[in-house]
Amino acid sequence: MTTKWIKSALAAGIASGLALTAAGCGSSGTGNQANSGTNAPSTNTKKEPVTLSIMYNWTSPNVDNGIYKDRIKQFQADNPDIKIDEEGVPSEQYRTKLRTLAAGKKLPDMFILFPGVEMEPLVSGGVLMPIDEIMGTWKGILPDDALAGFKSDGKQYALPAKQTFVDIVYYNKELLAKVGYNQFPTTYADLIELIKKLKAAGITPLALGNKDRWPLQSSWMSAIGDRFTGSDFLYKVNKGEAKYTDPDFIKALNVIEEFTKLDAFNSDLNTMDVVQVQDYFMQGKAAIHITSSTIDSKFRHENPKGDNFGIALFPSVEGGKGDPKKSAGVIQYGIGLNAKLDGDKKAAALKFMQYFYGKELYQTLLKKGIVVPARVDLPAETSKYLKEMMELTGKGTAPVFDSVAPIAVKDVFENGLQAITTKQKTAEQVAKEMQAAQDKAK
Repeated sequence: MTTKWIKSALAAGIASGLALTAAGCGSSGTGNQANSGTNAPSTNTKKEPVTLSIMYNWTSPNVDNGIYKDRIKQFQADNPDIKIDEEGVPSEQYRTKLRTLAAGKKLPDMFILFPGVEMEPLVSGGVLMPIDEIMGTWKGILPDDALAGFKSDGKQYALPAKQTFVDIVYYNKELLAKVGYNQFPTTYADLIELIKKLKAAGITPLALGNKDRWPLQSSWMSAIGDRFTGSDFLYKVNKGEAKYTDPDFIKALNVIEEFTKLDAFNSDLNTMDVVQVQDYFMQGKAAIHITSSTIDSKFRHENPKGDNFGIALFPSVEGGKGDPKKSAGVIQYGIGLNAKLDGDKKAAALKFMQYFYGKELYQTLLKKGIVVPARVDLPAETSKYLKEMMELTGKGTAPVFDSVAPIAVKDVFENGLQAITTKQKTAEQVAKEMQAAQDKAK
């Protein structure tokens, strides 16, 4: 997915209007249409609120998660005839629960949906409701490439809330300066030299919190894999035109082996979670951390010492097929609707969708330094950090591993990467296990 429109928004501040159309929440009754001479019962009885359930993974303290939950609260305040029952499920458990509920046809009314390969089983299983009837609401606001991940067979099933780049390299400028670096390395060979110098100076080079297993797979390997294999590799694997056992992918896995042999990670990498490692990095206990662009709000926007943290992308590798200017990006936080919704509940859900993804959502996210996939005016107070992030990520988009690979392969990959970091498996062994899972998934 491209980000050309993000850059144009930065340069020109594209002005857009958004008319929130109010979808009705049920019939209003017969009113006072009289049948003279009859004693018809009163039709002024107050209706019970329509109740909608929603399941989401907004449980971490990320700034955008608070914004999403505030939108739900405000919607209920403005629409007392609609009640929303919320269930928060941690990200590391969410996908499993979603798949289980979908298999049993017991999905909530609304739920967070992942784009692309993860959405397709829900579409083919008939448990998702298309939202094409309200898509006119976002004409001129959400471009086609922003919507593509939530579209299947010409039907739209959800909308993106934000554009997440999962592979942002954050580095502590003071710690790098101690070993003679005033900017982040642009080649892998130079990165290895930096790691060695940091180790020699008694500084932990790489901060990683992989307790939940997905960070090394998603944030680190999406970037590293792309540098070696190029951006079409994962799609070729899905088509049977390439394999995880191909030399280029094994070279990418060998990077994690090399980091492990150099003792580059913090020793508790597999018991530290993503929030703990963020604090660990901010406290100056490690020089480099790779994580989502969403965390820029915590690291720089809301941090008095934000200027001490620089951002970069993973460097080029010798003989690599990938473009080092690309950042691994994905649209996130589409809300799917249960295909069983009808009548008042369907109308209430569509009304909620039109409110939740209003222009105000995107502008609020921008104010907090979060890149959005929408053509809206940049706030007057747009920070220098957001502008820097948009410039860094605006030169092409690489795929995120777990948005393309089958879930079964992702699980094997995560376990394998953890095994590499504990020196229990080699890159070649993990690649073979991944390909076996891919063959079985087909």
